Amino acid sequence: MEGRFVLDDRPIPYRAGDTVAVAILRAGEHPTQGGTVCLAGDCGNCVAEVDGVAYVRTCQTPARPGLVVQRHPAHGHPPLRGAGRAGLTNPSPRLRVERADVDVVVIGGGDSGIRAAAEARAAGRVVELIDAGDGSEAVAIYAGPTVIVRTPQGMLHLTCGEVVVAAGAAELQPVCAGNDLKGLMTVRAAIQLHAAGVDLGVAVAIGEPPTKVPCMPLAGRLLRIEGTERVSGVVTRDGEGGEERATPCDTVIVGLGYAARDPLARMAADLPVSLVGAAAKAFPLPPAPTAGTICHCSGVTVKDVEDVWERGFRHLELVKRASLCGTGTCQGAACLPHLRALLAERSTGIPTPFTARPAVRQITIAEAAAGVYVDAFRRTPLHGEHVRLGARMDRFGGWWRPWHYGDHVAEYWAVREAVSLGDVSTLGKLLVSGPDVVEALERLYPTNIADLRVGRSRYALLLNERGHVIDDGMICREGPERFVLTFTSAGAGHAEAWVRDWIETWGLRVHVLDRTNSLAAINVTGPLASELLGRVGLDPSPRFLQHVHAAICGVPCHVMRLSFTGEASFELHHSIDRSVELWRALMSQGRDLGIAPHGLQAQQGLRLEKGHIIIGMDSDLDSTPRRLGMEWAVKMDKPDFVGRGALARIAGLSDQRRLVGLTTPGPAPTEGSPIWSQGELLGHVTSSFDSPLLGHAVMLGWLKPAPYPDQVKVDGRIASVVAPPFYDAEGDRARA
Repeated sequence: MEGRFVLDDRPIPYRAGDTVAVAILRAGEHPTQGGTVCLAGDCGNCVAEVDGVAYVRTCQTPARPGLVVQRHPAHGHPPLRGAGRAGLTNPSPRLRVERADVDVVVIGGGDSGIRAAAEARAAGRVVELIDAGDGSEAVAIYAGPTVIVRTPQGMLHLTCGEVVVAAGAAELQPVCAGNDLKGLMTVRAAIQLHAAGVDLGVAVAIGEPPTKVPCMPLAGRLLRIEGTERVSGVVTRDGEGGEERATPCDTVIVGLGYAARDPLARMAADLPVSLVGAAAKAFPLPPAPTAGTICHCSGVTVKDVEDVWERGFRHLELVKRASLCGTGTCQGAACLPHLRALLAERSTGIPTPFTARPAVRQITIAEAAAGVYVDAFRRTPLHGEHVRLGARMDRFGGWWRPWHYGDHVAEYWAVREAVSLGDVSTLGKLLVSGPDVVEALERLYPTNIADLRVGRSRYALLLNERGHVIDDGMICREGPERFVLTFTSAGAGHAEAWVRDWIETWGLRVHVLDRTNSLAAINVTGPLASELLGRVGLDPSPRFLQHVHAAICGVPCHVMRLSFTGEASFELHHSIDRSVELWRALMSQGRDLGIAPHGLQAQQGLRLEKGHIIIGMDSDLDSTPRRLGMEWAVKMDKPDFVGRGALARIAGLSDQRRLVGLTTPGPAPTEGSPIWSQGELLGHVTSSFDSPLLGHAVMLGWLKPAPYPDQVKVDGRIASVVAPPFYDAEGDRARA
């Protein structure tokens, strides 16, 4: 004996060269709860928890001292390990990840794989040969193509021009009554176990018998396997009308045929992936099963599949989803031939194999994520600058953004009295062009487009078919057939899909380029903004709602004159690789003007004083322009636009909800606070801010029903219902 490892809290001896599965079988046990053993990694009948990691193929795991193996329960899933719970091993060290670019990746080190690699090398191509026998196993193929390989050292990511799958063929496993008993194995497994000195007891062979393995070949078709937990006998039949014959035995060796090992190719549709050798061969399907477990990974029986068929699921992909057959750890490697045979018997033609899902081998989350860092919230090119300036970063609209830089009131006054910079790189930015672009935008937006002159911009709402507001932004005309569209930070992704979908639906000749992630944007705002920009290249500055292209501090920018803060504002859209350079230059040039950056907390108050809404914060899913008090942004005299029909239908109906302005002395109530009147709940506050300039709190909130009272209660205090904006109602400051 070489050593021992622990199986279900008991020591199990092993010999040199043993896998965990071979050692378990030598000890008279079974790697799991039963089923055919193939010892080739083609099925899930040897998976167990190894050193705290579930669904590990023990037939591919070398035995070593100290290994802890826990077999999965007969029913249900293995226990979920958590911090501080028994059975959790120490966290694994960071996985090593290697990356390489090659011309061809050949998967499989058999004759066909070696031949394919040699031919590619002879043609002068750089080849990487992946052979599971060497401990390196390809587990997935992704777009690129990129082949993900698990190696003894960690993970290997191979980007290539072509993938050749030469994985060979898997042995068919029996599907019949009793096929979940212990004591079943394929021909290759029997040869391997015999060579390892494992006693197979009284063995019988069904189909092609193994060479040099003591066993009794049995003629005829396998009907069922008998036994309680372990095999005690096998029943066969010679021909269709022959008699059943029972043969007592300890082990049943099955040589029923083969199926191509093609899961890797089945997950790589539309990629340059080819099959060679046995992996490319079209093997005949086995007879359609009538009883037994068809999918051991998910515990799906033949009867389960038949029930799904009777419920009307006839397509292979639907049967798979409805029954879970083929959704387990082997991705159909063992069950798919039998499932296809069963469906072929009930329909015309043989169903095409379903698409395999990555990965074809069970891997850990650490292995799947190795070398990849994905922050669910994106960062702008100026993220490092904000941190350097002491910003408190927070998540908003899918991005990390500065909430404040230590004193949001000082930032507020920098905008109202001097000049300030804000990072608005998160805005959605689309470039749309083409011969039909004006028609497309006229149909899409509820405002007029054709009369928008080159160099001018216009605020616009984006509506859905129900007339509900789903986003807003600016439309900037750059040429007769070229426009720049902006959208909110949170709605940018959906807005892009919305624009593309309608253009495709209408069949219009319009090109759409999403530049959200390639362009940054800095908002220069405040009464001294024009003076600052005049110093650094913008002279004269564009008037309100104009836009120009200019070099600012030597950085090419698309300058949009608008205002979200209520003061003169210039958005400088520029390439992300110049953003830090531009930010620092502006901060340096504006030092004597009292320049300071402002974060979202100040911006929220600034825009609220102007009554500007934030879609998704001040609006609901059913907010119409009328409910938001923004009917001025909708031109119902247009013949058509998305949502017009719905707005026309409800135009004559009473509106039971309206977004209103509110003011109250003292600190601002919490956003979301209920609004009361005479003991009745009328609505809630959507945005609130304690205005340093006005000396009282300003709010936006929803009220119902009309007529609306002049005063309500919020946070136990009297609040007046007023019409926004609360500051500079004529807009003189923004146009200055």
